[in-house]
Amino acid sequence: MARWKPLPDELDPRMVEFVVHMRRAVDRSGLSTPALAERTGYSRTSWERFLDGRLLAPRRAVDAFAEATGISPVHLTTLWELAEQSWTPGSHDRATTQLRVPPTALPTREVGGPTEGNSWGLAGYKGPSRVGGSGEGGANEAVEDGSSLATAVCSETGVKSAPRWLTFVAGTLGVVALAGAAFLLTDSGPDDTPTAAANSPSPSTSPHPTLPPGVKCNGPTCTGKDAETMGCADDLVTTTARATVAGTQVEVRYSKTCGAAWGRIVQAGPGDAVQVTVGKTHQRGEITTADDTIAYTPMIAVRTPGEARACAELASGRKGCT
Repeated sequence: MARWKPLPDELDPRMVEFVVHMRRAVDRSGLSTPALAERTGYSRTSWERFLDGRLLAPRRAVDAFAEATGISPVHLTTLWELAEQSWTPGSHDRATTQLRVPPTALPTREVGGPTEGNSWGLAGYKGPSRVGGSGEGGANEAVEDGSSLATAVCSETGVKSAPRWLTFVAGTLGVVALAGAAFLLTDSGPDDTPTAAANSPSPSTSPHPTLPPGVKCNGPTCTGKDAETMGCADDLVTTTARATVAGTQVEVRYSKTCGAAWGRIVQAGPGDAVQVTVGKTHQRGEITTADDTIAYTPMIAVRTPGEARACAELASGRKGCT
C-alpha cells in the first residue's frame, strides 16, 4: 500500500474526505503516480500535489481518475463538489491551467499580447509579417480596397453615361415588381394557410422527446427510479437548494434533461435519511452502511426545480429542510 504523507492540519474536513477517498482508490487499484499520470493526462507532480492535499484536482482530472481507478464517478464527483466549496478561491483555476501535461497544453504566446505593426496588423515598412501573422488579413484588405475602387469607377463612369430611357425603363420595372409582390402577399388563397401550417413542424406534438445518449427516462417515466442508473446524474445535474442540519447537508438535485428532481444528504452517517417531496409525492433514501456518508432518494418528475423540497432526518432526531 502507498505510504501517504500526513495531510495539512489546516485542511478543511471536506477536502480531507475527498483526498482520503482518492488515496483509498489508488491503494485498491495498485496504480503508481506515474501510471496514474499516463492514464489521466495529468503529470506525476500534479497527482502528488492532488493526493497530498496541496491542490484541488480539476473536474476533468477527477473524471479521468475515476475511469483509471474504476471507482464510481458519481460518488467521487459529489465529494469533489464539497471539497471545492471549502477550497481557497482561485486555487482551482491555477491547478487547472498550470498542471496539464505539456503535450496537451495550448500555445498562449500571442493570445492577448501586443502585436507588431500598424493598426491593421500589417508589418509596415520595417519588414514582412511573421509566419502565421496577419499577412492574410492584409491580402483581404487589398481586395476590399480594390473592390471599393472598382465601385467608385463604376459610379463615376457607367452611371453618368447611362441614357435616360434606360433609367426610365428600370424605374418602370421596379414599380411593376413592387405591385406584383404586394398582390401575392395580399391575395393568398384559402388553401395557403393550412398548407403552411401542415408543413411547419410543431415541437410540442412529439410525445417522446429526443434524449441524449445514456439518458433512459424523462418526466413521469423517471419517478421512482435511480438517477445514476437512468443516466440523469453526472454533468446533467445541478443543486438547486441546500440546507445544513447539524453538520449534514441536505440538497435538492435537479436534472433539466430528465425533468426530474431528487434529494441528497452528504456528510451524513448510518441511520440518517433524506426525503424529497413534490406535491403529494414522496421519495426516501437512507444510509445503511457504516462507510457511507451520502444518500440519495429516487427521482420525482417536476416541471421546475422549485417544486421539490428535500428534508433530512438524522439518527440523532434532528430534522431540517431546504
